[in-house]
Amino acid sequence: MTAPSAAATSSAAATSSAAATSTGAAATFAARPDPTPPPGHRPIGGAGGAGRRGMLEHVTVRAASSVLVGRHRETAALRDALGRARAGEPTTVLVGGEAGVGKTRLLEDFAGWATDGAARVLVGQCLELGEAGLPFAPFAAALRAVLRADGPEVFAGYEGEFAPLLPELGRAATSATPRAVPLSDAPRGYLFDLVAELFQRLADARPLVLIIEDLHWADRSTRDLIGFLVRAARPGRLLLMCTYRTDELQRGHPLRPFLAELDRARGVERVELGRLDRDGTAAILADLLGAEPLARAVDDVHERTQGNPFFIEELAVAGDPIGCAALPETLRDLLLARVDRLPEPTQRVLRIAAAGGTRFAHDLLAEVAGLPEAELEDALRAAVAAQLVVADRDGDYEFRHALVREAVHDELLPGEHARLHARFAAAIEAQPHLVAAGRAPAEIAHHWHAAHDHPRALVAARAAACAAADRYAYAEQRRLLERALELWELVPEPADLLGMDHLALLEQTLDAAVTAGDFSRAITLTRAGLAEVDADAAPLRAARLLDQRGRLMALLGKSDGSRELDEAYRLAAGGPPGAERVRLLADIATHLVKIDPQKAARVAAEAGTDAEAFDVKVALLSTRIALLCHGERDLTGGLAELGQAAAAARAAGDAPTLVLAMVFESDMLCELGRYAESAQAAEAGVAEARRVGISRSTGAYLLSNRAEALIALGRWDEAEAVCAEAARIDLSGVTGLHWLQLGAGLRLARAHPGADELVDRALTFLNRPYLWPNHRLPLHELAIEAALAADDKVEAVRAARVAVADESLPKLPREGWPVLSAAARTAARVGDRELAVAVAALAADLPARQPAARAHAAQVTALLAVGDQALPAWRAAVDAWRADGQPYPLGRALLALAEATAAAGERDETAAAVTEATEIGRRLGTAPLVEAAATLARRVGLRGASGGGAGADLLTAREREVLRLVAEGHSNSRIAERLFISPKTASVHVSRIIAKLGVTNRVEAAALAHRLGLLTEATAPS
Repeated sequence: MTAPSAAATSSAAATSSAAATSTGAAATFAARPDPTPPPGHRPIGGAGGAGRRGMLEHVTVRAASSVLVGRHRETAALRDALGRARAGEPTTVLVGGEAGVGKTRLLEDFAGWATDGAARVLVGQCLELGEAGLPFAPFAAALRAVLRADGPEVFAGYEGEFAPLLPELGRAATSATPRAVPLSDAPRGYLFDLVAELFQRLADARPLVLIIEDLHWADRSTRDLIGFLVRAARPGRLLLMCTYRTDELQRGHPLRPFLAELDRARGVERVELGRLDRDGTAAILADLLGAEPLARAVDDVHERTQGNPFFIEELAVAGDPIGCAALPETLRDLLLARVDRLPEPTQRVLRIAAAGGTRFAHDLLAEVAGLPEAELEDALRAAVAAQLVVADRDGDYEFRHALVREAVHDELLPGEHARLHARFAAAIEAQPHLVAAGRAPAEIAHHWHAAHDHPRALVAARAAACAAADRYAYAEQRRLLERALELWELVPEPADLLGMDHLALLEQTLDAAVTAGDFSRAITLTRAGLAEVDADAAPLRAARLLDQRGRLMALLGKSDGSRELDEAYRLAAGGPPGAERVRLLADIATHLVKIDPQKAARVAAEAGTDAEAFDVKVALLSTRIALLCHGERDLTGGLAELGQAAAAARAAGDAPTLVLAMVFESDMLCELGRYAESAQAAEAGVAEARRVGISRSTGAYLLSNRAEALIALGRWDEAEAVCAEAARIDLSGVTGLHWLQLGAGLRLARAHPGADELVDRALTFLNRPYLWPNHRLPLHELAIEAALAADDKVEAVRAARVAVADESLPKLPREGWPVLSAAARTAARVGDRELAVAVAALAADLPARQPAARAHAAQVTALLAVGDQALPAWRAAVDAWRADGQPYPLGRALLALAEATAAAGERDETAAAVTEATEIGRRLGTAPLVEAAATLARRVGLRGASGGGAGADLLTAREREVLRLVAEGHSNSRIAERLFISPKTASVHVSRIIAKLGVTNRVEAAALAHRLGLLTEATAPS
């Protein structure tokens, strides 16, 4: 299928983010190995009267529970998930719960069990910098662990491609022999494939468990890579586990729609952790205290904590549990109660560290704190001993729980807050090596923003946005630029600081949003830009915004965009001549092609006149390609012209236009029935799109074009793999609709368990106010086929009538013929004469120039044929599908031919057709086709024709006698009288006949008997 418009592919470069970070594993709740109480420890029960002393007097309290309480059901679910992953079924578990409910503790227990069972466990944690932060942070942590354990050889020579995630690999790769895809050109889709392949290799060696903690802090790139692993790549023997805080998911949180998308994917399971009941609270207290707590203490703690394990732990170590009424009631105060017991120097260091984030490096903290080394180490040692902070082997530190860090950070005075964040920003600016490679721009932007130093925050946000773009993290680039837009009004002379005006910044943000696939946000930005631009003073600038808005409106299915494009042309036509105007007119013409080809040609001609004058003829290449490939087309001649345009684009170094030409080349070849050539052309285009980093836009169409050709060739397993690959670039709007529709059709034909989900996702596009006809018609076909597969005759008729009423059908033979085939099949199955007449009328006027169209035309004729016309019509349809070469429609036509020949008594031809259809069905893996062939073979009494060992004829001689009487309308009692048997025996015979014929009642049995000629050998009883 062709792209909606050329500019939809040329203006949106592929997004690919990479992160170079170091992040630690999740915080642990392990008990202290040293039984010595930490500083500030006191026994539960302390001072306070005889009543307390009788409850928990002189009990030593551990900082964390060593037992997993009340999670038997959740533990069983996780272990079952690993069992499925071991069996080769890719599995994902999403573990949700409020902060402190025990998600990490549950996964630590499970990870230990999995490791004991010979599984490999990798852990990564999202950073609280969130959407504007470091891309791919948890994956970087997990891969760094792989690098440490297995060495660089594990990356199989792709160190340079993995360098966006692990910068240390980039330094090694620069000294090695350059690869075909250099680091700077490695697009995000290519990086995703490499990560999935690495996980596949690791999982092949032994089952792999990948744990990603705190998904609520995940950046867009991390979510995209997770989505790719779950919905597209699905490496075998991989169990992906993600934790997230349910109490963080307020309305508008980006994780909410992402989780909803994952829920629709096969193999995804949610495990929600609730609070503990009173018995659970008692069990944790008993473990922490080392003794059985009294009922009063349990009641008091459970009431205050409401069964949150972390709260229980914190309350237990903060003081006497039954004295919690004397403690602050808020969680922050509860957490700070532990911090307050530390020495003042340690508290001061913790406040400084809290400004740096949950995880902080020793050298960076030393630089910001400005303390003597010994004093700093003493303070950190006290914090580690109190288990507020944990140290790792890399020399970094991490707050044991993010809530501890948040509570400490929230306690900073306003001036202290700004001052500390400013010191962190200045330190990282002066010495970027104090943070992990690649983290500096994002960290600097975060700290200046938190310091409320608006001028520096503005500059840093844009610098971080540029760094994000360099790593193909266009979603992060867009968010950082959005922050810059927010800061613009707070900064004096912002244009001087950035070297651009506000509209330019907005335009840059718009480009990033489009490239990232955030079309809804891009629409909003075009509206803001149009409100700001002075169309009289800057007509070309306004026209560019209108052009983008018109294209986005169509991509989102809101309208065809013609109103915006018409206004864009009016402004551009009156704008100053020059190269910019030529490019703008070319873009407008490209977008107009599918709306008004004649007007598009006029605008292109106007642009061509100026292109000669300003020597920018290359700007017209994409328009030339679009004009070649829409409207009435001479496909053979068009291919030759397309080759010339592709050669010109290659010579000019215009990679996006070259890839666009490859999209249309593969599409034309497929329409011509040259399916193998189409698949090869699309595969070459995919490689080119990856090379130049535009696989997120144009590459989507190349992938789906390849899948379409593979389906036509009968290489269905390959086609499904390509559709899965395309799933990772699931952009908003119609960009990913083609592969979705193809994938849904494949699953439907194979009776895949996930067919309904994919079909529903595809058909939701029909609810949009506008959809290009070449996208809409295949969805009508899918809706009809889905209803027929479900045997929903009412819905099939409704969908068929809607489809044949579509006014674009007579104008698009390529998409129209499959719709007419599906509608004719519906009319034949339900006997809807009115629908049949409508289909016949449309078929009479619809051209059928290409092989597939001719085959569909012959099939429609056969489906609508009656009486003696059916057999020759189905023979013609089978011949037409043989000429086209698509096996699946050939198999379906063969079954219809078999029915026709059976009715005509041509048993040898029937057997041959059923056998061939069975072989096709087995080769394609389509169970419904195989089962339909087997059923037909049984009905007509073929011996082994279905490949299922039918054996003797389906009906016995006595059953044929009974069937003849059923067909004559006799009741069981009358049949018994005629055949001299009991009514009960007659009833048994009738039941067996209905079961063998695969029908539901006597009427259907009689109709089928007449149609298939099953009564010709039955003799009347004497």
